[in-house]
Amino acid sequence: MRIYTLLVFILLGFAPISKINAQAISSKIIDSVTQKPIPYVTVQWANKKGAITNEEGRFSILLEKNAKETDSLFISCLGYELIARPINTFDEKVIYLSPSAIELKEVLVSNKQYTADEIIDLVNDNIEKNYNFDLTKKRLFFRKSSFQRMLKNDFSLKKSTIEALNKKFLDSIIKTVPESNSYYTEVLGDLYGNYEDEKQKLNLIKASELYDKNMELDFEKVEKKFNEILKKNIKTDSYFKIKSGLFGTKVDTDEIFEEEVDSTDVAAVNEQLAKTKKNEEERKKNFTNYRRKALGEILNTLPITDDTDLNFLNKSGRYEFTLQDFVYLGEDAVYVIDFKPKRSEDYKGTLYINSDDFALIRVDYENVKPIKTFKLLGVSLNQYLSKGKIIFSKGNDNRYGLRYFESENGNRMGIDRPLKIIELNKVVKGRNKQNELSGNIDFAFRNIDKNEVVVFDTENISNSDFDAFEEKKDILPTYMPSYNAEFWSGYNIIEPNQAIKEFSATEEIN
Repeated sequence: MRIYTLLVFILLGFAPISKINAQAISSKIIDSVTQKPIPYVTVQWANKKGAITNEEGRFSILLEKNAKETDSLFISCLGYELIARPINTFDEKVIYLSPSAIELKEVLVSNKQYTADEIIDLVNDNIEKNYNFDLTKKRLFFRKSSFQRMLKNDFSLKKSTIEALNKKFLDSIIKTVPESNSYYTEVLGDLYGNYEDEKQKLNLIKASELYDKNMELDFEKVEKKFNEILKKNIKTDSYFKIKSGLFGTKVDTDEIFEEEVDSTDVAAVNEQLAKTKKNEEERKKNFTNYRRKALGEILNTLPITDDTDLNFLNKSGRYEFTLQDFVYLGEDAVYVIDFKPKRSEDYKGTLYINSDDFALIRVDYENVKPIKTFKLLGVSLNQYLSKGKIIFSKGNDNRYGLRYFESENGNRMGIDRPLKIIELNKVVKGRNKQNELSGNIDFAFRNIDKNEVVVFDTENISNSDFDAFEEKKDILPTYMPSYNAEFWSGYNIIEPNQAIKEFSATEEIN
């Protein structure tokens, strides 16, 4: 990945704030003391619509057409002084926030001296009252970033009766597997429903995919070459028996080679086109279903739900809580409570709790041990990373809803076991066994998935509104070989970080 010069960084990171007539405001928020960018700052204007800064402190907020220069812009973050001024006064190249904290002992003089455990009990007692579990329509932006890195890829050849399938050819296949790869997908849409899986529907508005298509092209070329070799060397009516350790399976040759369509056969061509169209429709349907399911899983992950793995509230007895500090979020005082497992639970972190209504308004968490490990017959899995950040905000009905969600999950997977592929044929006279390829595979790779969701607006809907809405499932993501900021022009999104802005696919390989 390219490394930008200091000059380019300054130009990108410190772009002046946009004028009101452009109906958008973009800037970067900096800590006035440390001079470092502040992530996860809430930026809202008059009607409480707005954005959240990304990990680099950048934000962009799209104003509605009826926005006035005298409308106030509110900028708030835990531990910092609230900024509230008319939009037309924000003309700085960057926006500075000043730290604001109070001594815990100062608060305890005028408030009941709750222990950390008592505060957690009050949070649980008030969950139903504090949070909106009704049917809603949420306008949201969802970005998923995936990063893969190959740690080991080796195939030791023991035997091959097909001359073309030699060590040199197999090594060339292994070399086509990329050492690392990145994939980003972004969607904007309206999520209808509540926290129940059967009560969720998604209206996709726009979607994009950012990745290197040439990675796929390499695999297609290798597959074509591999199939050509097999077609020349295997017999009609053959089938393959694949063994790996104690397990085996049967694969017919028809499942490997797709039938080629004669371009002069109109009926066959039309049949192929119909099949392609059907596959495209299925892909659209599956894309919507997958995004809806992913968003549903995120909602069920929230610590205010009953079945969440983030169980430090609903199973609070398994954790040790420590009251650490007292800070302001705007004008609201907030308890800061650290937690860690007493015994075998998975997570530690920090809770931020409103001192007036005892609502959890933010949580930062990370795992203290692998979430899941598995190793059997040469197959291994280690889910070594699980961390995230969740922010809730209060709506016009004085109940809280999800404002921002971020999670990062990492897995290490490996396969180290023997592999044998045998060509068998019941028609050919003589030996049933025709060809054999055997060796040992030793692959290991790491995968990290990052999810980011920002909810821009939430409105309650009725059961009839929910029932009346039907998913269209007609949106597929637009492919981008490099990030195109114009694609999201006119929409509120999470500002992309520098890695996304700099992403570029490799030149096409002929």
